[in-house]
Amino acid sequence: MLEKIISEVNAIVWNPALVVLLIAAGLYFSFRTRMVQVRRFGLMLRSLFSRGKDGKGISSFEAFCIALSGRVGTGNIVGVATAIAFGGPGAVFWMWVVAFFGASTAFVESTLAQIFKFSHSSGYRGGPFSFIEHGLKARWLGIAFAVITLLACGVFLPTVQANGVSSAMGNSFPVPPLVSGIALAVLLGLVVFGGVKRIAKVASVITPFMAFGYIILSLVVVGFHISDVPAVLKAIVTNAFGINPVCGGILGSTIAMGVKRGIFSNEAGQGTGAIVSAATDVPHPAQQGLAQAFSVYVDTLLVCTATALMILTSGTYNILDVSGQLLYSGAPELANNYVGYTQNAVDSVFKG
Repeated sequence: MLEKIISEVNAIVWNPALVVLLIAAGLYFSFRTRMVQVRRFGLMLRSLFSRGKDGKGISSFEAFCIALSGRVGTGNIVGVATAIAFGGPGAVFWMWVVAFFGASTAFVESTLAQIFKFSHSSGYRGGPFSFIEHGLKARWLGIAFAVITLLACGVFLPTVQANGVSSAMGNSFPVPPLVSGIALAVLLGLVVFGGVKRIAKVASVITPFMAFGYIILSLVVVGFHISDVPAVLKAIVTNAFGINPVCGGILGSTIAMGVKRGIFSNEAGQGTGAIVSAATDVPHPAQQGLAQAFSVYVDTLLVCTATALMILTSGTYNILDVSGQLLYSGAPELANNYVGYTQNAVDSVFKG
């Protein structure tokens, strides 16, 4: 019963119209900003360290770290593995495309959050609910966004992450899921109840280590298969357009999985990064927009790509069509366990 409900909700949330709308928004914003995600790439990096004069809000770098901590997660590992399983290596290419155009969406939503932010006793607040209400003059829609985001980010999404952590602890160590859950709740409470500035301080320490540490470890793993990288990159491009005979029959699935997993991973257009952006104190609103655009690049072009290369260079992955039929088998033992791809890729290097 629960599985049926989840499947129906998933079908609504990932309706093709929504996916097309998000891609169209990225294309539109890229055109209107004259490819700001390319023209101002150098300024993106400098914007990470910009800060206003009043010191009331959090810094641009702290906002970048908070947003990146939300973008980087299960979508970068399990999401990439799932995309490859049902879309083949070509799905990675479409994730890159989504990140490229999604960066302009992140730029626009975060810049708007800065423009329509408001001041309060402990800093700044704002986000899509604010610019929807005051910019679009649609208060009801702003309230709806706020309620849905509160439920998603406060209830549903944390349970996914907590389940992943507790499962990993339970599989690796004799730690009951209840114990892991309680420990996570306590640690989370200590951070969250300290307000946005404590969240910012913790995120600015943990997130760089988390993201770039993962990338470095991934490069070490890929280094053991460095000779396979050119062939993997070729497979990503050829499969993306259905040129490879193995994936030629699932071109639609390749594009769909790449787009969906890309959007899920980098969150561009979802408004979560914009909420954090509103809390920053920067000299110009566009600087925070550029910083958040860069976080989309880091999430997908670096972290997701690192995961994809680990999986693809090891060769331990399977490809299935929409009916579940096996098209390519690089890991027969994982035919019914898609989540294990990344672990298997690591096991191919560190045996035992």
